Amino acid sequence: MGERLPIELHNPVLPTIPVQQRTMAETELGSSAKDAQSVETVAARSDSGSSEKALDRLLPPVTSTLSSRKRTTSQCKSEPPLLRTSTRTIYTAGRPPWYNEHGTPCKEAFVIGLCGGSASGKTTVARKIIEALDVPWVVLLSVDSFYKVLTEQEQEQAAKNEYNFDHPDAFDFGLIVSTLRKLKQGKSVAIPIYDFTSHRRKKEWKTLYGASVIIFEGIMAFADKEVLELLDMRIFVDTDSDIRLVRRLRRDIAERGRDIEGVIKLYNKFVKPSFEQYIEPTMRLADIVVPRGGGNMVAIDLIVQHVHSQLEERKLRWDMATLASAHQAQPLPKTLSVLENTTQVRGMHTLIRNKDTSRDEFIFYSKRLMRLLIEYTLSFLPFRTCVVQTLEGENYEGRRFAGTRITGVSILRAGETMEPALRAVCKDVTVGKILIQTNHATGEPELHYLRLPTDISEDHVILMDCTVSTGAAALMAIRVLLDHDVQEDKIFLICLLMAEMGVHSVAYAFPQVKIITTAVDKEVDNLFHIIPGIGNFGDRYFGTDAPTD
Repeated sequence: MGERLPIELHNPVLPTIPVQQRTMAETELGSSAKDAQSVETVAARSDSGSSEKALDRLLPPVTSTLSSRKRTTSQCKSEPPLLRTSTRTIYTAGRPPWYNEHGTPCKEAFVIGLCGGSASGKTTVARKIIEALDVPWVVLLSVDSFYKVLTEQEQEQAAKNEYNFDHPDAFDFGLIVSTLRKLKQGKSVAIPIYDFTSHRRKKEWKTLYGASVIIFEGIMAFADKEVLELLDMRIFVDTDSDIRLVRRLRRDIAERGRDIEGVIKLYNKFVKPSFEQYIEPTMRLADIVVPRGGGNMVAIDLIVQHVHSQLEERKLRWDMATLASAHQAQPLPKTLSVLENTTQVRGMHTLIRNKDTSRDEFIFYSKRLMRLLIEYTLSFLPFRTCVVQTLEGENYEGRRFAGTRITGVSILRAGETMEPALRAVCKDVTVGKILIQTNHATGEPELHYLRLPTDISEDHVILMDCTVSTGAAALMAIRVLLDHDVQEDKIFLICLLMAEMGVHSVAYAFPQVKIITTAVDKEVDNLFHIIPGIGNFGDRYFGTDAPTD
């Protein structure tokens, strides 16, 4: 069988972002999969049911899926965020918005199911489709990630190669269905990592997002009715059984240290009967049958043409003009809170807005303003009454934070400058990072990098960016947090400066998010710069040159 890497997210055009050493549990958008060309089908539990019985769970109204194969060793390693092909390097970072300017989900991803026997070349076909599609956002998901947790008795059988891993009952289809549904909606999902040496799931799971195209591949990709209903296109890779056996022999002898007799015995006992009973009959459910696997470029070209036409119909265009005009002349929303414009605050704004202010002074007064903003933000957190005893033996009625945890998330790069102020005020606060940049060819914001603390669903999250003009990056960042199950009313968007347009956009899309800033300017120009504004905050703070518009 082909590769066994559980998931990968491919972006062919964007620069990689170096992944820092992690000091906290984190989730990263995208992780590239190894080009594992052979993955064996491990021993499978035999089943006496007929072909017709095996097809009872398959109903005709169906779409395509990709099944996974079995391995004896785990190949789920952390790898660089890219996939190298014969013609180019596909980066596993970034994706366009999966929702519209109102914050609501847009059309679902296009899901391709890829099924076929062990060592039929499914992975090769999947990779050639990815390369030929030439779209930035593709997720490859393998059925191999979804083997069930074995009982002690099943563990013993597996150790003796007496457990049938090629049987539909060996897979957790409930988890597969829920995972595919969330991926289609663009939500984050946790993918188990299966250790094929110990036949157990590892403690750590992988987190990934959906994309424009999802390829679901594996030997049992068509073995469940609910999975089939989630597929928009079904492809079956049909390769001669002798070729598949030769590939297994090569792989298992060279890579697994097995002898010819053992490989043939395993093939005859489990792999071949399971293919004939459970996999081959599902060929009738396919929209396209690909003979000869990855070498059949005619079939792959036809598949790619169809997927392109489907993507064109589903295309989302991020409309800046809509954002700019949607809320003109509307009063500022009640979810907006502006730091009191004292003489001190006004004086600091005068200094950081002045084009002649030196970089040292700009940094110094920006930091002062950030500290005031963070302190002001904390006053909106929930507190409960508590009583403590003073050194004098008297009771004092005070207040204590009533939430689970405070987490900071900075929108890179300017938002990262606010992290020291947050850490100075909130002891031991955890901080995540999001990098969102605008694609100058399409005008769309794109998510390039994501690192969040694990399990932030109950946290109060302070989302930090220094300036917000249109609100596009803030909308995407909030959507990311919501996709990680953070509650909308526990998100605080804080900025040094916002345009009214950005305030309205965020408040309209996410009416429960609290927006906190030190100032609001009324206008943006035709290049979406805030007027009168502050200039490019990141360039002024870091001393870099602003790009030409």
